[in-house]
Amino acid sequence: MPTSFKYLLIGSIETYSGKSATVLGLSHQLKQKGLDIAYGKPLGTCLHNADGTVVEEDVQFITQNLKLSENHVAPTLLALDEVRVQKRLRGEDQTNYQQSLIQHYLQIPRGDLMLLEGAGNLAEGNLFGLSLLQVAQVLDTAVLLVHRYQSLLSVEVLLSAKKQIDDGCGRQRQRLIGVVINEVPAEQLEAGNSLLRPFLEQQGIPVLAMLPKSDLLRSVSVEELVKQLGAEVLCRSDRLDLLVESLAIGAMNVNAAVKYFRKRRNKAVVTGGDRVEIQQAALETSTQCLILTGQLPPPAFILNRAEELEIPILSVDLDTLTTVEIVHRTFGQVRVHEPLKVECIRQLMSEYFDINRLLSQLGLNPAAAVS
Repeated sequence: MPTSFKYLLIGSIETYSGKSATVLGLSHQLKQKGLDIAYGKPLGTCLHNADGTVVEEDVQFITQNLKLSENHVAPTLLALDEVRVQKRLRGEDQTNYQQSLIQHYLQIPRGDLMLLEGAGNLAEGNLFGLSLLQVAQVLDTAVLLVHRYQSLLSVEVLLSAKKQIDDGCGRQRQRLIGVVINEVPAEQLEAGNSLLRPFLEQQGIPVLAMLPKSDLLRSVSVEELVKQLGAEVLCRSDRLDLLVESLAIGAMNVNAAVKYFRKRRNKAVVTGGDRVEIQQAALETSTQCLILTGQLPPPAFILNRAEELEIPILSVDLDTLTTVEIVHRTFGQVRVHEPLKVECIRQLMSEYFDINRLLSQLGLNPAAAVS
């Protein structure tokens, strides 16, 4: 039996739980400990076309952010999309992806520890032999689960996940070496630490971090809202980098709106193109963008004021309900691709993540690492 794990597979029970953020924050700490880190994401799930080439966005961003050399990044073996699934189901794709996994990940040494980013959930990639459990077994990895806190009922899905990950691995030590529970609301941190954490520890699930909820990490850029809404930018297209932390709907009278808007920071305001008084009230509070429905252009003085305040105004060919639904969905699918967010996750992980315990769980000697 090996004395230490050379691979750490970072997975989740559901999509958009914070795996990439954890990789970024963890890598920073591991590098500070003097470890040579490599990275790989066997199953690509966040894809976009760049000059006709399919690019895995998370791999590209993490590689650049961590300044990893080419020989410290393992290739993504499969870009998971509808076309690939259809080919597999028709029998047109007979590739043995587990053999590719061995060839590109096991047979080529990379660094002291390779961080692997798993699929979106425990089942994703199963059709191709690249689910979290299959990758863990083929590469004999340790597994760190990242879980977005829902309530104390999170205990049930974590217990179930432990059983799936550890059952049948035929080891004297467990494969699941810890969990990161993130986005814990401030008012629930005490219950999480006093009830959830000790119970999970008793069940053999080390809680390596319990991260408080951060509005910044859950924020989305105005540019992403433009993309998701198919919006037209009426002004300040140079400030689409602004980050939106909350959403407000301007459907009330102006006096109520002013009080409502003052309670929310760095918000996007959705209102009708004809609600000029609401638009004006929004611009005078902490607003990152105005989203106008109904395709009615705002008056010139609103555009001029937004220009002065550097607040983008977007116009959408959607009703208010649909617009709000799309914005809420976008908040639920955020990625850590902005420098402010990277710095935020590094600070949170440095403060709350038990790096020495992780190294011990991996069979690496924290005392030997550079502090």
